[in-house]
Amino acid sequence: MDWTIWLEWVLKGFILCLVLLTGFAYLTWYERRALARIQVRVGPNRAGPQGLLQPIADAVKLIFKEELTPGRVYKVVFVLAPVLTVVPSLILAAVIPLGSSFTLFGREILLHISNINVGVLYIMSIASIAVYGIVLAGWSSNNKYAMLGGIRSSAQMISYELSLGLCFAIAIVMGNSMNLIDIVNAQRGMWFAVIQPVGALVFMIVTLAEVNRAPFDMPEAEQELTAGYHAEYSGMKFALFFMAEYQKMIVICMIAATLFFGGYREFWFLKDTFFSVDRFWFLGPIYLLLKVIVLLFFMIWIRATWPRIRYDRLMAFGWKVLLPLSLVVAFITAAGILLAQDLNNQLYIWSIPVLSIISAMVAVMFIYRGLRRKSHGRF
Repeated sequence: MDWTIWLEWVLKGFILCLVLLTGFAYLTWYERRALARIQVRVGPNRAGPQGLLQPIADAVKLIFKEELTPGRVYKVVFVLAPVLTVVPSLILAAVIPLGSSFTLFGREILLHISNINVGVLYIMSIASIAVYGIVLAGWSSNNKYAMLGGIRSSAQMISYELSLGLCFAIAIVMGNSMNLIDIVNAQRGMWFAVIQPVGALVFMIVTLAEVNRAPFDMPEAEQELTAGYHAEYSGMKFALFFMAEYQKMIVICMIAATLFFGGYREFWFLKDTFFSVDRFWFLGPIYLLLKVIVLLFFMIWIRATWPRIRYDRLMAFGWKVLLPLSLVVAFITAAGILLAQDLNNQLYIWSIPVLSIISAMVAVMFIYRGLRRKSHGRF
């Protein structure tokens, strides 16, 4: 194999890791500033202009903070658990297309590290590995609170993984491929979020549970478990867990943008215009960045406005609401596309969002009835 290919892979991997690490640092600033504005506060404003140097100050503090290792922990697993949590969040981004391509020194440079035909399957498999780091962190700490946090995380992942898989299946059916670039190109005419808005919404809700974000942050519920699975961690090991959570947020938003919001493609109404990615390749990463920023704000907004769900209701919501709704939405999508292809009638395509929204309204009605029954003491 030509050495230039290896050099290209190394440079792409280095740049992607640098982008994710920088993005993680400034996502903490973005979240703290957004939460402050929502809660009518000022937010970080001491370190640098508008607090822009606050992530650097936090990093320096955590690097030089003393690391304490309790005496009765399983030391090897205790040290490896943070690494097992961080690595999947980095390698998930390897198959996400960040743009089309450009020519440099007569060589075509593709704006992704790897283009595999089963990119969606790769994402599903790697995303499932991250929970091992959390479970092992809870088990190796030899702490009851940490162990409870690890158990909660694994149970939560099992509950919401099925709905997540069905959301991936919706994107696969609409894109007629498991290749992420094919899925992006299939959205040139219309985003999948427009055709299947309920599927996109369920995907965002499920990913909140997957990355343990509010209101699904039960594995690290401070009021119940002190700090959850990282109760015994400090210094740089704690920083790795912190880094993994925010990097997963960025990568999950990149995946959501790729599957349902056109990825690096322009807005569908800008197709074949001056602002098309086909005209200027550098617009692709800019469009993807804008979509990721909006989706990240959605996650932050949810954290600022929704209280934490009680653990039994969280599990019931996953099994009794999201899973049946995902099944119905996946069936509606597959049936609508099959009928549109066989009967050559695009009306069936536009029946998909209508029927999906009706299904979502029925699910909301069942939730409302269930809450009313519990409030009146009828179980």
